Amino acid sequence: MKLVFIQTGGTIDKDYPHTTKGWAFEFGEPATNRILEKLNPSFEFEVVTCCQKDSLEITDVDRQRLVDLINSHDGNKFIITHGTDTMMETAAYISERVGDKLVVITGAMRPERFSNSEAPINLGCAIATANLIEEGVFIAMHGIVKEHTEIKRNLETGKYY
Repeated sequence: MKLVFIQTGGTIDKDYPHTTKGWAFEFGEPATNRILEKLNPSFEFEVVTCCQKDSLEITDVDRQRLVDLINSHDGNKFIITHGTDTMMETAAYISERVGDKLVVITGAMRPERFSNSEAPINLGCAIATANLIEEGVFIAMHGIVKEHTEIKRNLETGKYY
């Protein structure tokens, strides 16, 4: 099995600026690389970047770039790291435009760089899903995995259920 990880940005990939007196977050190397380095996986993988945006800034043009990337790639299993605010919209968009491939979207409420981030667990759930399911569009967050049409989010707590 080969997994293709696609970075789109979001909190999972945010880091503090490397400049002095920086106050805003910035995007850099995909968090997936650091997580997989610790995992030392027993599967083949590839990490690609589609965009590096806060999910509130992701547009349908960006979503179409994701679809084009997925549909043109010879892989069948994709894990997208994405910001939590619009991952459900991206999942819905993708589901109508990809064929018999597996897409699992995940992210984090806190940057992977933070010691209390749940990013490794969320990515691990996405990887487990890719080992068990062959096709469809799913979201893996907070220790659960559901088809994109079944998942919900509590806007007060931010948690998915």
